Amino acid sequence: MAGRGGAAWTEEPRERSDRSDEGRRRHERRPDACAGSIMRLFVEAWDPGFGAGVESSEFVNGNGSSAEIDTEVERPAEAWEPLSPAPDVRAPDVVLMVDGVRRRDARVWVGDETDVQPGLAASYAAGVVRCDLRRGAAEVVTARVERGVFTSFPDATELLTGAARYTVHQTKNGDQRVLDNALQARLAALEAAVCAESRDESTADELIVADGLLGSRANASRMLGYIKSQEQPYLPAALTPVMTALRAGQRTPVFRLGTRFRHYTWYLRLPGPKGAPWGNLVRVECSTELPPVAAVALADLSAVTLPRFAATSYKDPRAPQNLMPIAGLERRLRAMLGDGRLLHRALTRTANQVPV
Repeated sequence: MAGRGGAAWTEEPRERSDRSDEGRRRHERRPDACAGSIMRLFVEAWDPGFGAGVESSEFVNGNGSSAEIDTEVERPAEAWEPLSPAPDVRAPDVVLMVDGVRRRDARVWVGDETDVQPGLAASYAAGVVRCDLRRGAAEVVTARVERGVFTSFPDATELLTGAARYTVHQTKNGDQRVLDNALQARLAALEAAVCAESRDESTADELIVADGLLGSRANASRMLGYIKSQEQPYLPAALTPVMTALRAGQRTPVFRLGTRFRHYTWYLRLPGPKGAPWGNLVRVECSTELPPVAAVALADLSAVTLPRFAATSYKDPRAPQNLMPIAGLERRLRAMLGDGRLLHRALTRTANQVPV
């Protein structure tokens, strides 16, 4: 370039080769330095307001469980692999899905001049939706709501408010866990009652799916417990890869699980967007009163039946595990519980009228 005096000049190159070489060496070392420590991120499909399909790191990391496990009900542990139902296994004609909901309407105190005990006023409802796979139709066939006051006060009487009637249920003490367990027991009893009312004895090809743990309800030969949220890692760590390798519609072999109750159980993968290795998993269980071959048959039946009811994320925040008929039933039951604020005000007005 020429300046005003006509003399030409060029810019001398800067001495930066040392710094460039050092920067290049640092850059080249980065992959080796990070080897084996790359972070992995999985996003739960569920809306976080509803919890998660997997609730504990123990389940993900396979830390084991103290429950009694027999992994050789269907096949030896060394022969475990993902299983698909045989081509001739077909879904039943009718599926009955049973569910219940509950709500704490108010924490209360119940007593007299000398003794006052804590209690719980609650509403709970249960119902059954009948899915006729021959007609492709589903309808709620039974739905009932009840309300109760749970308390250890021995002389408690029925509570009648301006909005509802609360039946008294005695508990052994006023501990909150005891009150909640008593409420859950009443809900389970109501679920069993509506299920019995809804069964059609003339329909042999009928499958019952109870949302949640079977508990003591496993008194029907074709009843399944459906657990959509996982907490305990029941399988040994050596068999966990079989579970995470499942494809949609596949299941693990049947194994026997002993906790408070004993059941046959298995894991099943539902269809849905691929995410974490443990995504879209549910656990299904049936009664150990059945012979093992009958439990295996029910496991295959679940694999051809339950995936067809899997929810989609734009319809349900707990997709795919919250089955579509159960989601519709839950909405119906929650509406039957009534307005919680109205019930709380009615309980408060009644308490102000009754001296303690």
